[in-house]
Amino acid sequence: MARKKLLLLLKPFDVYPIIQSNGFSRINNRQVFQYLENRRRVHKDAINICQEVLRKKSVYWEPILRNNLSQPICNVDLVVTLGGDGTLLQASHFVDDSTPVLGVNSDPTQDDEVEEFRDQFDATRSTGYLCAGSVQNFEQVLDDILEGQTTPSKLSRLSICLNSKQLPVYALNDILVAHPCPATVSRFSFRIQRNGQPCSPLVNCRSSGLRVSTAAGSTAAMLSAGGFVMPILSQDLQYMVREPISPGAFSARMHGLVKSDESMDIGWCSKEGLIYVDGSHVFYSVQKGDAIELSSKAPVLKVYMPAHLSS
Repeated sequence: MARKKLLLLLKPFDVYPIIQSNGFSRINNRQVFQYLENRRRVHKDAINICQEVLRKKSVYWEPILRNNLSQPICNVDLVVTLGGDGTLLQASHFVDDSTPVLGVNSDPTQDDEVEEFRDQFDATRSTGYLCAGSVQNFEQVLDDILEGQTTPSKLSRLSICLNSKQLPVYALNDILVAHPCPATVSRFSFRIQRNGQPCSPLVNCRSSGLRVSTAAGSTAAMLSAGGFVMPILSQDLQYMVREPISPGAFSARMHGLVKSDESMDIGWCSKEGLIYVDGSHVFYSVQKGDAIELSSKAPVLKVYMPAHLSS
């Protein structure tokens, strides 16, 4: 049997930029400094432990920092992301529906730590909602995958067409369409279509923008904004108009679903705008008159899910 090929995608250390080039910290609060230094150490230890596990296995593997990822991932049997949901999201932009992904949470939140510092600062670490692995169970989870004892779930992704042209990135969590300045009103219209025919009225909006999420993303910003959690394997999309101005008769249409056999057509009416994909790092510019089409007609992402989500 041919050896499996793995890519180990690593969250970088520069996400905790607390030491300046002169060797001094730019953080005066000693407890915050120690907390961030501990996060760096925990993440570094997790990398070392997981790499040591991989060295014992009969697999070919290669580590790469997620910042250095620029080309589609191919010719590997498994992508292991070591960080949190953000690292898994970044990996999802570079894999098709044939390569499964295993997320390993390298720095999980410690409830006792959050409680200890609750009156001083936010000690929340990584949520790792989509991460099935941790330092403690990584070897067992990996063995189950290599031995074919577990199968990945197929998560829906969101397809984005701009002026009838397919964008190269599919969203695993959500997209936000908004003016580049958060204090500026976003003007747009939208309607739901099925089989190329409108199945809802045209809704004209002035607001802070429009967020559309997948089922996987319904537990993230969508939920924080007042949305609802969707079944993880749902192929529907959930949308919400952010802070609508005088919605009037369209109040009921400020939040709803785009079914798996439907699409959302958006007409952008502001001078400029941005489509943010899975956060702030990936975005595309739009301008007045542009047409955006959103749907779940995208390649799925195969993800090894935590037991409480996959059952």
